[in-house]
Amino acid sequence: MSSNNLRDFLEIPYDELEKLNLEAKEKVLKRTPEDQLEKHYLSYLEGEPRIKAVTLCFSDLEGRLHMLDYDKKFLLKSHDNLTFDGSSIRGFSRVRESDLRLKADWGSFRWMPSDVFGPGKVLVFASIFDRDGAVYGSDLRGLLKGYTQELFDQKSYTANVSVECEGFLFEGVNAEQTFSRSEGFKFVSSGGYYNSLPKEPLRLFIDAFAEAQRAMGFENEKDHPEVAPSQFELNFSYSPALVAADQVQIYKLLARQIAANMGMTASFLPKPVAGINGSGMHTNLSISKDGKNLFHDAQGADGLSEMGWGFVDRVLSSASDILLTLGSSVNAYRRLDPNYEAPNQIRSSANDRTSMIRIPLANEKSARIEVRVVAPDSNPYLAFLSILKTGLEGPVDAAVSGANRGTSQKSLYSNVHDAIEHFGKSGWVTEMIGEENQTKYVECKTVAADRCPKELGSQIRTGEVLYHHEVTNQSLWQKY
Repeated sequence: MSSNNLRDFLEIPYDELEKLNLEAKEKVLKRTPEDQLEKHYLSYLEGEPRIKAVTLCFSDLEGRLHMLDYDKKFLLKSHDNLTFDGSSIRGFSRVRESDLRLKADWGSFRWMPSDVFGPGKVLVFASIFDRDGAVYGSDLRGLLKGYTQELFDQKSYTANVSVECEGFLFEGVNAEQTFSRSEGFKFVSSGGYYNSLPKEPLRLFIDAFAEAQRAMGFENEKDHPEVAPSQFELNFSYSPALVAADQVQIYKLLARQIAANMGMTASFLPKPVAGINGSGMHTNLSISKDGKNLFHDAQGADGLSEMGWGFVDRVLSSASDILLTLGSSVNAYRRLDPNYEAPNQIRSSANDRTSMIRIPLANEKSARIEVRVVAPDSNPYLAFLSILKTGLEGPVDAAVSGANRGTSQKSLYSNVHDAIEHFGKSGWVTEMIGEENQTKYVECKTVAADRCPKELGSQIRTGEVLYHHEVTNQSLWQKY
């Protein structure tokens, strides 16, 4: 008997996966109570013998995704007492307070494509708690979840978010970890915007990626090669902010694993190659109440309501304070070059793509703001929290608001060092995420930035790739 016949792990066809994952997503959209979700999924796991493990995911302060596989039988017995060493996660606990708890957020339960991740596994995002059972203060997913729940409980607001997350596909597995300045990255396709041939490696990757994304309930809209060679973008429907942030993490995980399965690397460095367009993660956001889009006003300027314009004014007013949460790496500041359709001005516009915020042409359903400065390597939980909380509660500066919001000559910072300094001194940031998180985040970003030249120059430096928070590991960190 072959070894394959000894195993009977769960493998679900893509069409059935999509149905299951959309049903799981709908439970969250209908605000099913968490205790009911827990009961439902624990019962499902107990009754499905073909599931061998549950992958619990959480993100660190900088947004790097971490995953632990728990044996299903162990999880069923110990789901209320899962611990891990927080001191091993950069930006989390100190050694003296290392023990942290994980608790499955059952609303994020998803079935995974077995040809991508292997059979017999499901995925759930986790909330992080202190030893005493309180929500861990540096779990930014937990902060976003708490804030969006507060908005709904107090004002019946729902924050709707969709992203346009771009990336590059390069030759070879682990191309980032083996990067050298002299050789650079190698493109898998020389095609450009929309015109990569159907059977080129880039197009085959995009097709496989789109199929897996659809199966995981993303509600795909369109996918295509982007402007630069070997660059891609796959768009999907808007969701509540927490679901959208989870989907960003899954999006990048899917891309990286599918690329690796094909012998390539999917990279979300904002500007991995000089002289061509970089990658952004344009973040589209609106606020709704009882199904009504509060950002829409047919009579308002550019179809945006007074509330929507107030949101824009607040984000522009605190742009320098929160920029580090939107462009969080040394490499991200290479992208902010208007010569490559990237934003570098603290202003809003319906048409000018060098503006930090664009007001897209829209109707009542789709009226929104588009924050163009967000990089694909940002922590999505922190980025969405920063935009949302700033837009609703932040201070207003007359110099970049009202009649000045589209004419301001203020520019975004051109390097991460200036962004770190302003972020670290900002009273608004302290109020927004707390002094401890502010300090920890500055420490993480400073250590990486100090290992890289402040003047970016015209070539991608080895350090800005290898010390990047989504690329480096302990071995690389000690080696260079």
